[in-house]
Amino acid sequence: MTRPALRAVFFDVGNTLLYPHPSVAEVCRQVLREAGHTRDLSAIDDLMPLVEEYYEDRYRADDTFWTSEEEVSDVWLGMYSLLCRRLGITQQAEAIARRVYDEFGLASRWRPFDDVVPAFERLRARGLRVGIVSNWDRRLPRLLTGLGLDPLIDTVVCSAEVGLHKPDPRIFELACRRVGVAPEEAAHVGDHYYADVIGAGVAGLIAVLLDRKGHSPAAEGLESIRTLDALDAQLWGDRGTCGGGARR
Repeated sequence: MTRPALRAVFFDVGNTLLYPHPSVAEVCRQVLREAGHTRDLSAIDDLMPLVEEYYEDRYRADDTFWTSEEEVSDVWLGMYSLLCRRLGITQQAEAIARRVYDEFGLASRWRPFDDVVPAFERLRARGLRVGIVSNWDRRLPRLLTGLGLDPLIDTVVCSAEVGLHKPDPRIFELACRRVGVAPEEAAHVGDHYYADVIGAGVAGLIAVLLDRKGHSPAAEGLESIRTLDALDAQLWGDRGTCGGGARR
């Protein structure tokens, strides 16, 4: 059965559209220095895998924290308080962690990848709606505005704002309703197999895995792209219909 024509494409945000500027470790170093704690960037970089492991453990245990603004901030505070303690900073650990959290609410601490605006412009030139479906706190719309992306975006569905999180198919269904398309008329692009590919696929969207670093494990029947420059070929390429993502 042929799918209907594609009318909308949704995107994840972190590691899909945006990256931390200049890096998470450098932002932490600057915040620590302002608090009176000078640390080498290399020492902070060495602890980043531990910080990421803290997040992944929390995510695997219960990913519903993304539906609550308070719980999201608690995870951030836990991550960067741990970093401080491992750097030998105890008394100010939570205050510094809060400052790091606040910094990443600023548009100046993020940058869009170079392929983002051109990809959005190509989609809109085709007459498609462009939207965001992201596990993020409520600061996300302000970030996108501050980065100048909002004129190219038709809707932003943020987990902490709507009380739903990826991979729950309802968050994708909500995004589709907002732009007036059926799930089978939409695609979703993201870097996380569990949250983006599984969630979108269950909801009935075409799921496209964006693997910028080439590190995502292969999945049967799934192709990935390395940049958004390849998205048009993935969706409308030689494979015929609008179907270059996850095959169902």
